[in-house]
Amino acid sequence: MATWKDALTGGGDLLGLVCNERLWPAARAARYPITFAQQSTSGTVSSVTGKVRIISGQWRRRLLRVPGVEGLRPTPDRVRETLFNWLSGSIEGARCLDLYAGSGALGFEAASRGASRVLLVEKDARAVACMREQAATLGAGQIQVIQADVRSWLQGAASAFDIVFLDPPYGSEDLGDLCTRLAGNAWLAPGALVYLETRVSPEPLKLPPGWNILRRQKAGQVMYHLAAAGNPA
Repeated sequence: MATWKDALTGGGDLLGLVCNERLWPAARAARYPITFAQQSTSGTVSSVTGKVRIISGQWRRRLLRVPGVEGLRPTPDRVRETLFNWLSGSIEGARCLDLYAGSGALGFEAASRGASRVLLVEKDARAVACMREQAATLGAGQIQVIQADVRSWLQGAASAFDIVFLDPPYGSEDLGDLCTRLAGNAWLAPGALVYLETRVSPEPLKLPPGWNILRRQKAGQVMYHLAAAGNPA
């Protein structure tokens, strides 16, 4: 019987082999050498190396490289798909801000689906270089990548955004405080929507007065929310 190695080098039936449940993992690993760090028992991911795909829009199925940066944790496909279904009536022409951008998966997805401006803020130099290179490769003129510490950057001159993606490394930031900074420093346009992603916790999110959770959902150990920002400055 031909092995998956034979099939990959032209000596066997690759389709037949990959349909075999016993051989599929090995065949897939050899054909698509993309690896991701395993989730630890604490529910955190120490580093990620590989690629994530853009789900829909202009660059549908294009792959984004994910550098091996400590704590970088791209939002899973299933979560992104649900999020952008929630945003389906709001994303076209929107001005989007992706804080703690990491791989850029959320910002690139927004641009692919028609956002008019996408600003990605990330402090890690490797992640920033990777996102800039990928934006250039795609010809994504609406995407701008800034290397900065998010809290320091939010103290600067503000411009209003319609949608904000707020997904810091789990446990590293006070999301309620970050939302207060966004609202108080005029980063939010009237009617702005804010996406928040956290580890599952029994404690409710502490949002600024006047904010409302429109949608929330759980996926494994991830809890994600879409909030309507009230009373923007």
